[in-house]
Amino acid sequence: MVACEQLRVVRCGGSWLSGSRAAFSADSKYLLCSSGDYIKVYSTATEECLHVLQGHKNLVTGIQLNPTNHLQLYSWSLDGTIKLWDFMDGILIKTFVIGFNLYAFYALANFENSGFLIIPKDGDKKTGVFQLVTVALPKVPGQEVEAKEMELVLEGINSSPKCTAFGRDGEYVVSVLELHLVVCFFKKKKMYRFSLGSKFKSGTTSLFTCVACHPKEDCIATGHKDGKIRLWRNFDHRREYTFSTMHWHHDEVMNLAFSVEGTSLLSGGVESVLVQWRDAKKEFLPRLGSTIQHISVSPDGTYLCTSHSDNKIVIIHSNLKVAGMIQGLSKGNQIKTGLMVDPRTKALVMNGKPGHLQFYSLQNDKQLYNLDIVHQEYIHQQGLNQVEVVKAAFDSKGNWLATVEQRQEGDAELELQMKLWAYDEQTQSFTLNTRINMPHENHITAMCFRCTDETENTTPTLVTASNDGRFKVWMLVVESDGEDQNKTWTCDFVGSYHNYRATNCCFCEDGSLLAVSFDKIVTVWDSETWDLKCTFCHPPGTILSLCFGRLSCSKYLLGSTNTGSLCCWNLLSCTLEWSAQLNVTVLQPDCLSENIAAISCNSEFSDVFVFKPSEPRPFCMQRRICRGRVLWAIFVPREVPESISSEKYQWLNQSQFYFLTETHELMTFSTKTPEERLTPSSRQLAVEENFPVTPFYLLLGKHQQQAKETRETSNTPVQSNMAPESPAIKELLHTPAHVLPSAAYLCPIFINSLLVPKTSKRIDEIPNEVEMESDGGEEDSEEETDIAEEVHPDASGLAESLEEVIPKLSKAQERELRKLRKLDYSWVSAL
Repeated sequence: MVACEQLRVVRCGGSWLSGSRAAFSADSKYLLCSSGDYIKVYSTATEECLHVLQGHKNLVTGIQLNPTNHLQLYSWSLDGTIKLWDFMDGILIKTFVIGFNLYAFYALANFENSGFLIIPKDGDKKTGVFQLVTVALPKVPGQEVEAKEMELVLEGINSSPKCTAFGRDGEYVVSVLELHLVVCFFKKKKMYRFSLGSKFKSGTTSLFTCVACHPKEDCIATGHKDGKIRLWRNFDHRREYTFSTMHWHHDEVMNLAFSVEGTSLLSGGVESVLVQWRDAKKEFLPRLGSTIQHISVSPDGTYLCTSHSDNKIVIIHSNLKVAGMIQGLSKGNQIKTGLMVDPRTKALVMNGKPGHLQFYSLQNDKQLYNLDIVHQEYIHQQGLNQVEVVKAAFDSKGNWLATVEQRQEGDAELELQMKLWAYDEQTQSFTLNTRINMPHENHITAMCFRCTDETENTTPTLVTASNDGRFKVWMLVVESDGEDQNKTWTCDFVGSYHNYRATNCCFCEDGSLLAVSFDKIVTVWDSETWDLKCTFCHPPGTILSLCFGRLSCSKYLLGSTNTGSLCCWNLLSCTLEWSAQLNVTVLQPDCLSENIAAISCNSEFSDVFVFKPSEPRPFCMQRRICRGRVLWAIFVPREVPESISSEKYQWLNQSQFYFLTETHELMTFSTKTPEERLTPSSRQLAVEENFPVTPFYLLLGKHQQQAKETRETSNTPVQSNMAPESPAIKELLHTPAHVLPSAAYLCPIFINSLLVPKTSKRIDEIPNEVEMESDGGEEDSEEETDIAEEVHPDASGLAESLEEVIPKLSKAQERELRKLRKLDYSWVSAL
């Protein structure tokens, strides 16, 4: 019986990599970081994601290596559990169920069977009061264990893990909140509280933002909102404490970290500069791109890494040279361009870092590149209005990209610019072709390219709609200048309708019709003559989105309004086919089928409805897909079509549906379980025999796997030149060098194991050779001949493999064996 398939909402990729501090493995070969409700393991050498640890049911808020076993990893989550992993093999060892939202967990070597947690007081985060507690981690059988035995340490602390740190050998804990610093000694059972309020009149500028403890000395480093760093000493006496001040950052210090030996202090902030303090001397690593949120140092001191607000992790050598970068899906404050698909790379395209478009591979969960649109240096200054990319669109072949950038400060004049980019085959990227200043007199509300078939030879056409009450048609003009051809874009037609604001525009599937909405009215135009064909104005309400049906439903036009109506018009009869009250926020058609997805928001959750325009009743409904509104959605064609058996979910066979939530989480639908969603490379052991999984290793492994499958499926035995199962090779490669015999002894055995035996010699030929070598013909009886004839044909391949293991006998030894075999052993049965 086939199990019933269920549709699940999953985080697909692009989750925050910089939400918590990353961790290095003990040998610095691997970098581990949280990503949504997963933990990802990256290679520091290749920056490739080796495998993903899945098991948490909510956001992972932090990770830490097990201080008593460097091959194990602790992770904790808002689902109220702490999980212990063998991250090298991707195996979940144990789950400790706490029952509260976990914001931080600290495992110390001196506290082997317990740890420290930051949890909300009384389990209610709405109170805003958090406390540090110890929790006993029982060592009992079973993979899931309840850990309910807790003891209060500190109350009224900051929920951020950056504001709590443990001192040398875990002798004390330090926590900062607002203008107060608290130090609690465990053995002395004493607590000291220090305040900056009485000494400083600067008010909120001296607020504590982060804290770090020296690994070898009794020294505390604190970061402050005014950009200062203070080093505290003698804090075991309430009145004799001292501190020194260092200042470079012009804004708040976001994080601090000491080196492994404590010889230097690292700091970072909004300046995108990593500062290394060594005896009051400063070294800088500038231009890291965005605000530094976390700093991590590897256990052996080889590497350090910085986590940034644009969802990237920079791997840095100890000499402050950048070694690599792991870039996730960059998420700005607003995604104004929406979600698009590059027709060439099938990458997801959207706003990236300021002034850029990012191209993100959904299959590999990896950013391909950033395309600089505005060509201006971004200034990190709060409240400064800078140039933004607000619109973008691709043509159907991926040859052209249109972008719109704007800037407006208060009531000042609008700065508007449209750019057309041509794809360059040599550079494999887009290059600027045409720049148009002020293409409209007001904000551009929509833009789209005319759909063209690959077999058609039509002129590329772009349409823009604006709040100035006009839509403009831009066409590519080719001018011949001798042998060279100059391509440029020019305005070919300007249309309007009673000076209403043009809010949306879209072409039908074959490009013959253009639909433009003007406030509450939808107009349909002929794309050849630009004549107005018909208008639709029912029901009342401003049109928010428009789309044509496709394939067998190409005669329908759909639109959603601000009053919550979803309308479907028949273009042949020019009538309203049907309407529904759904409060649609996103209307997205699938480019490979007739299916259309409509996402509505009711109260605090969003629902999705999938339907065909020819049938007003949706064939798939998924309730409560996320909390809050869905901002954007897109259908992405699959490289390999899925085979979903359930008819209800077959709309996901050709394309995968992605949507972006208010919290900028990229989500998708899947009918597979978490185990089935893992790719083969994620399922396999990430590290085999301590060798890193490099691209060359993966290529070699694939070749070996194909060779193995060929040998298994082939009817004839295949002889490997390398004989990987040979005892000689195993002895040479797997025996420790200090116990190996001499090379002179191993070399002949190794060379002989590589030789390919003659294929002409088979078992059925051996009796003939023996006959010639025996003293008499009677020694080779008919019994031996019958036995040789009864051997299965496939046994010849087995015999070849045995020839490598069984040493070859001399002729005299073979004769002695035959004589022994002739002896009568029937007397044994009488015993």
